[in-house]
Amino acid sequence: MIGGYTVGHPQADPEVVLATLQMMRQASLLIRRLESFFGEHDLSQLRFLALIVIDREPERDSLTASEIADRLDVSRPVTTRTLQSLTMAGLVRAETDEQDGRSRCIALTDRGRGTLAEVLPGYFAILIDASTQAASAGCGDRL
Repeated sequence: MIGGYTVGHPQADPEVVLATLQMMRQASLLIRRLESFFGEHDLSQLRFLALIVIDREPERDSLTASEIADRLDVSRPVTTRTLQSLTMAGLVRAETDEQDGRSRCIALTDRGRGTLAEVLPGYFAILIDASTQAASAGCGDRL
């Protein structure tokens, strides 16, 4: 079937196109599975990643909203809404930056750290399961 679409496009190898479409399908299923998992923990992928970004800083306890937005590669307004929801959930707290009083530093709360500790094992289990499934389907070299 793919061959019919790629006939007029010599650069489009039907086997490569099919393998890529299969990989995209697996990625879509993984994202849906992760979103369902995060939903069970009152998170979204973005809220989870924001917690991870803040937590992984080895030399600092907090980041500015701009730094979080840059690391997540999302817009400032999306970051602001995400951080507001995390603050309302008690997972992060905002404090005035000591060096720049106009800026706010975002830090994890004890509850935020606890949520990460609770969620990470299931998150890694899903990733490992997806990787194992991809490898058994012969897609491991393409991931």
